[in-house]
Amino acid sequence: MNKAYFEILRPGVNTTIQDKGRNHLYHIGITVSGAIDQRNYLLANKLVDNQLDNAVLEFAYQGPLLKLKGEKIIFAITGDILFKIIRKDSNVEEGECYRNYVLDNEDQIDIISTKNSAYGYLSVSGGFELLKIWNSFSINTKANIGPNNGRKYSSGDTIHINNFNSKIFKKKKVNYEKSSDNVIRIIKGTNFDYFEKTEKAKFLNQKFLVTNLVDRMGIRIKGPKIENKVNTNIKSEGLVKGVIQIPADGNPIIMLSDHGTIGGYPKIANVISADLDLVGQLTPGTKMNFKEVSLEEAENIFKAYIEDTNKYINECN
Repeated sequence: MNKAYFEILRPGVNTTIQDKGRNHLYHIGITVSGAIDQRNYLLANKLVDNQLDNAVLEFAYQGPLLKLKGEKIIFAITGDILFKIIRKDSNVEEGECYRNYVLDNEDQIDIISTKNSAYGYLSVSGGFELLKIWNSFSINTKANIGPNNGRKYSSGDTIHINNFNSKIFKKKKVNYEKSSDNVIRIIKGTNFDYFEKTEKAKFLNQKFLVTNLVDRMGIRIKGPKIENKVNTNIKSEGLVKGVIQIPADGNPIIMLSDHGTIGGYPKIANVISADLDLVGQLTPGTKMNFKEVSLEEAENIFKAYIEDTNKYINECN
């Protein structure tokens, strides 16, 4: 039988290839990109016995409808996802996240929607057959960089799959506990002192609402207007994932994986590394608030995040 590939029958809202991202290119205006939720990305690979840095399919809200052509594969889906497996004999199985499945020629995966999160991940044993661009498989649609000519996938596109030993199948599952906490921990930003005590208090003590203006570049949130005492615009400076900018309208913007490399809005804070997965999964209409922590606390929280991630990864063995 021919080498396996997916035929995309429905592309979903924003279906792209992602991995850990591409580094060391900020100086030429190329951001890191990579999976929005890095823990779920790693677990997707582990569930199918891939190297942890293999590329996966990332989707948002409504996922793709995929039809397998060729050799059987093993796949897994991570996230808070509603999906079905449609077998070639028309039998339909309800899918379960954080476990692996065998998919045969002509079977389909219908990723209907995310539930209480924005992004999900699909991995296949052996990985996808792709070429790296600047040492990463990640697609950045803002810059048209990566596989598929840097574009999200469309109906009729195909994604080819590397060969692997399909005779070996070992069931794997992870008992993943999704955080239900919408408190996002931050450290002070480089322009924190642009803001009066009253404005800092509003930022740290009041709730914000995630608006519909959400994509891989960033999240716009709405709440009490945060005004600064210096200037609503500054000389453009470098940005990183998780930085929180305050534009002239006073409504914060949280930068995500495909953010611009420079920006001219004052930066009041930065989401700590351990909470980047959580903030990236916030959906429109969600209420959230910020909590300031020290740099030392942020480092300790990140160590705990790594330990928890490794615990889940080891659970797959």
